[in-house]
Amino acid sequence: MTKIFSCECRRLLCNKFFIGLLAVLLFYAGQVFYLAVLPGVAHTAPFSPWSFGVYLGRLLPLLWVGALFFLTFFTSARERRAAVLTAATPADPRRYALTRCAAALVGTALLCLAALALAAVCYARLFGWYGWDTLVLPTLVTLAPPLVFALGSGWRLGEVRPWLLYVWMAFPFVLSALPLPQALGLWDGSFFAGYPLTLDALDPAFSMPASAWLAQGLTLALGLLLLALPSRKQGV
Repeated sequence: MTKIFSCECRRLLCNKFFIGLLAVLLFYAGQVFYLAVLPGVAHTAPFSPWSFGVYLGRLLPLLWVGALFFLTFFTSARERRAAVLTAATPADPRRYALTRCAAALVGTALLCLAALALAAVCYARLFGWYGWDTLVLPTLVTLAPPLVFALGSGWRLGEVRPWLLYVWMAFPFVLSALPLPQALGLWDGSFFAGYPLTLDALDPAFSMPASAWLAQGLTLALGLLLLALPSRKQGV
């Protein structure tokens, strides 16, 4: 499976789509940083977890689209025709499917790391700031649950109908147009802009109410469950 994993990673990352998506992501990330993060949000510093959380929330829709686009490599009509040959090999279909999901996860993680690296360069050059230990928790709690859910739900939708993946790409954009409750505000960054104003402190330390922790925890658990379920069709 290691060779299959390496092959799938090369197929996902060594193509024009990945390069183009990466370029778009970095350009948009730069705009978000200078227009939304640099002034600071909710009366906090630009390098506070709250300002950085807005940065992550604004980038989440593009990262979601990237994760689902990686899955389209495995759910196309061409891949479904190749599934007949794959099913005839001695490889375990479930392990084969999980290996492909792992490759998509690597591609998604690289997009996230590129966005984080851009922010790190901006913080270092503009402020001489390197305190990334304060941003680890908000980064993980903001990005990991929705992106794992994107891969899990996208994998299952792609098994049903490949075109559903393209419809599902619109989900975070629809959410961003809706007035979300505080518990779901991490999906569009509104939580980071509003919650610190409710705390009795100036530039408070990062914290979340129980409802937000529960929402993110359920999202992560559901994504992992969808990834762990047996494939509906072998080789997909």
